[in-house]
Amino acid sequence: MGRRRKKGRPISGWLILDKPYDFGSTEAVSKSKWLYQAQKAGHAGTLDPLATGVLPIAFGEATKTAPYITDAQKRYRFTAKWGVSTTTDDAEGHAIATSENRPSREAIEATLKKFTGDIEQVPPQFSAIKVGGERAYDIARDGEKVELAARTISIHELIVTDMPSADETVFEAVTGKGAYVRALVRDIAHDLDTEGHVSELRRLAVGPFRAEDGVTIEQLEAITLVEDRDALLTPITTALSHIPQATIDGPQADKLRRGQSAVVSPPIAKGIRGDKIGTIETVLAVLHDEAVALCELDGLKLVPNRVFNMADTTSS
Repeated sequence: MGRRRKKGRPISGWLILDKPYDFGSTEAVSKSKWLYQAQKAGHAGTLDPLATGVLPIAFGEATKTAPYITDAQKRYRFTAKWGVSTTTDDAEGHAIATSENRPSREAIEATLKKFTGDIEQVPPQFSAIKVGGERAYDIARDGEKVELAARTISIHELIVTDMPSADETVFEAVTGKGAYVRALVRDIAHDLDTEGHVSELRRLAVGPFRAEDGVTIEQLEAITLVEDRDALLTPITTALSHIPQATIDGPQADKLRRGQSAVVSPPIAKGIRGDKIGTIETVLAVLHDEAVALCELDGLKLVPNRVFNMADTTSS
């Protein structure tokens, strides 16, 4: 018997989805996959249901590059509501503690240096972290207390951008992998001797993907022509823009696709490696601006680690 044919279209590329409010990340992937009738889809970095903004969705071969986006820096704009902490550390949960204390802008800005750089953070009870094979939020929803260990996360930038009232402060932050904005607000509030939770959260950027370049579900639904919808996809190479590229020809591409090494010229190797003699570099091999394979450049040899199916790659 022959192999069962996959359902859907073999499209590849990144969709920069501007996720709506009260819409789960898994739900957003399912909806996008259905709209594109894609064979394969996944997201890079969960975004809370009550949050809006950039949710990068990978189709087809782009799913192979998802770890590079998941690990990328993220920029957020969020509002802290002072005086009330909740079970979920955002507006979805119910109140568990209150405080009459309202911190001043000066006090808030003075404490931010404690939360910038590499810091220890205990994730929220309601998070997707697995504990004994179960998601923490599933355990928390059953009314059980979840014991989560502190871990080191990076906050690259944290500033106050507005203070519309004594009860609310608007921040912007650039974070590394694994940082929770909800936990950040919770900990800032406690450092200021008050309670607090996130009342609004918008993700402005994930790596190279920006909210201003995003598209909404409503916009996708309004498009009737398949080719017009496909034109909104971002090439696979965008997710790998931080990785050095080696331009190759057709015969070299064929070798890499077969899992064989290809040889590059000394000028190309030197252009990638510079003066770092003897080092092995991760390189993206490209043919006509399309991704062929992620490789290790060892001397003059490109050794493929992850090969992309060119026939399934959408580019702009």
